[in-house]
Amino acid sequence: MTGSEESPSFRLAYVPGVTPAKWVKVWNERLPGIPLTLIQAPAAEAPELLRAGDADVGLVRLPVDRTFFSAIPLYTETTVVVVPKDHLITAADEVTLADLADEVLFHPLDDVFDWDGPPGEPAFERPATTPDAIELVAANVGLLVVPQSLARLYHRRDITYRPVIDAPQSSVALSWPEKATTDLVEDFIGIVRGRTANSTRGRTPEKATAEQQRKRPEQGGAGQKKPTSAKPGGARSGGAKAAGRTARGRAGSGGGKPAKRGKPRRRS
Repeated sequence: MTGSEESPSFRLAYVPGVTPAKWVKVWNERLPGIPLTLIQAPAAEAPELLRAGDADVGLVRLPVDRTFFSAIPLYTETTVVVVPKDHLITAADEVTLADLADEVLFHPLDDVFDWDGPPGEPAFERPATTPDAIELVAANVGLLVVPQSLARLYHRRDITYRPVIDAPQSSVALSWPEKATTDLVEDFIGIVRGRTANSTRGRTPEKATAEQQRKRPEQGGAGQKKPTSAKPGGARSGGAKAAGRTARGRAGSGGGKPAKRGKPRRRS
């Protein structure tokens, strides 16, 4: 490596509510020489971060522009309504959009749902961010519909939430520019998909080849027995001696001394 070349690194963008810690841990275990940098970005800005080349991959909310990005859907979140802890809605285990028709519902500017406006009564103005809307819910001004991960992320002691069974849902995906599918991107795809370290899919070709070369002599040595070395003629001479002993043993079993011959009879 020349002095002008940069050390390899990997940049992962992720949106609020997504927890990449488990995948980052696996990355650090498998590729300790390549640092992974985390970049948190608002849901609306994450795709542009990838498009500009400021991140290698992103954990984003769908939809994304599939003419430019590749995307692997990971999971779909439960949608909940965030309410003050003493609100009447807390008496139910789950609610519907119809149950929210008479409530003031906030529609923050960073809302992740693809709808023109939430159900219920609109607020006088739209909060700038979801955390701002959470503050207004805590002040008992109105309610907020969000993915469950955001309700957990911005949780407070004076608020709670309930599932909304017929509300739109938000899906999270691993996404990256299709034309920028590098070896490191393939490595991270393999980690997210749960492939083992020994899998050649989703890994750089150099790593896979090196791994196979390390395994071949080990597998060959374990599966084959080493030939037994013998002195020249050792096995044959040993067998001949054994055969000779057996032959002598059989001859000796007849008595060892020659049998006596009797006197010839006279002819009458």
